[in-house]
Amino acid sequence: MQSLLSLPYLSVYLHPGPAPVLEAQWRGFATSAEFRAAIGQLLQLGLAHRVRGWLADDRQLGAVRPRDLEWSRQELLGGLSRAGLRRFALIESTEALNRHTIAAMYERATAAVGFDIRRFDALGPARAWAAGGE
Repeated sequence: MQSLLSLPYLSVYLHPGPAPVLEAQWRGFATSAEFRAAIGQLLQLGLAHRVRGWLADDRQLGAVRPRDLEWSRQELLGGLSRAGLRRFALIESTEALNRHTIAAMYERATAAVGFDIRRFDALGPARAWAAGGE
């Protein structure tokens, strides 16, 4: 696992291999501008490393405005779909309102993207699945 980016609210790792995986571990609250800039950086890193799997560890993600979630659905998920992502693993936020709001966004996105989205409770199984395992 290689560290690609470290911010106060986000750590990003690359799991190299035949099906590279980008892992985004949210560490806390990010302002709207920080969140959008981070999503842009994540997408650039994903494209640069030609990732086929994605792991969004949202357990510690702070509150995200609905308009920022909608923006990320279009920008990030749309970009990943166009780039050929195959698997998107999600570990949901521990904060109930955030979990509900983000889950609704992913449900709306599922039909429009060209990759599988699956929820997990633990990091190990999420990493394995995102890399192509079952």
